[in-house]
Amino acid sequence: MSLTLRTISREQHLAYIQSLPSASHMQVPAWADVKAEWRSENLGWFDDRTGELVGAGLVLYRQLPKIKRYLAYLPEGPVINWFSPNLQEWIEPMLAHLKQQGAFSVKMGPPVIIRRWEASTIKKGIQDPDVKRLRDLEADFIEPRAFEVADKLRRMGWQQGEDGGAGFGDVQPRYVYQVPLANRSLEEVHKNFNQLWRRNIKKAEKAGVEVVQGGYHDLEEWQRLYEITAVRDHFRPRPLSYFQRMWTALNTEDPNRMRLYFARHNGVNLSAATMLIVGGHVWYSYGASDNIGREVRPSNAMQWRMLRDAYALGATVYDLRGISDSLDETDHLFGLIQFKVGTGGQAAEYLGEWDFPLNKLLHKALDIYMSRR
Repeated sequence: MSLTLRTISREQHLAYIQSLPSASHMQVPAWADVKAEWRSENLGWFDDRTGELVGAGLVLYRQLPKIKRYLAYLPEGPVINWFSPNLQEWIEPMLAHLKQQGAFSVKMGPPVIIRRWEASTIKKGIQDPDVKRLRDLEADFIEPRAFEVADKLRRMGWQQGEDGGAGFGDVQPRYVYQVPLANRSLEEVHKNFNQLWRRNIKKAEKAGVEVVQGGYHDLEEWQRLYEITAVRDHFRPRPLSYFQRMWTALNTEDPNRMRLYFARHNGVNLSAATMLIVGGHVWYSYGASDNIGREVRPSNAMQWRMLRDAYALGATVYDLRGISDSLDETDHLFGLIQFKVGTGGQAAEYLGEWDFPLNKLLHKALDIYMSRR
């Protein structure tokens, strides 16, 4: 297939995304409005024979301090045929175009899964003292074509850091946790939860925990719980304005793109979460909880409700987003994987993020600048 790459309108881009079973929420046109501090561009790949749009990418440009050169970033994209035998025919025109736009370096995250591990496999790994990381476990599913993609990228000159590449901006998780919903009944999904999860869901029901959906006006209450979480878990919270912008941008593009949930007990909100929807893929994206009321298990109740809602929407996957690949119980991130494994889903490893230095000197300077921050 011979291809032509050119800038497309947001409308063309959105129509293309809507024609697919799914795509990352970071590759919808409205994500550019969420990341307002970046300049953005919508790219389209056209089949020369038919004139049909066959691929799309949202590019975010971040300017280097003091000079008119940019890092071009395609988070969890572009949305192209990654398993094409002629991958360079897709990638090379993109690099040429981005260089013309003043990019000194390109970062992208191919939405390609390499391996999956079932919950039962991970549980065994946690119990085995010799197993420290997911990679130490034999995967239940391996995608051989993903290794071919990685080989092709390396041959083209793309690079990857040890950790999947440190970078400028929001580096996306390489490991995620997903609950597959396609061709399964809700009963099956529930049965696959571990005992503790099932017990906690029941406990919340008995205690009278109710899970409700919120709207834009509830984002201040979300922020209150989120900031409590940030103090407890030692991270820097995003400001309220970020979530307000996210809500407005995403739901203007599609009224069912972003949802907000609260789990409450006796009228008090104890936990909250944001949910994102693109086609058949549903993400639990941000979570927050108070330091009180944990004994009534609000978070389990809320996840179960969100999962049921995702199922009702016809979702094929409920994605709990990032996990660390550490299975070491002393690791501070271990609790996260432990909580998510309880849903009985699968851990998935993506190909990770890749960098292409168009200007090696500036790329190196950026690496040094980022490592000192």
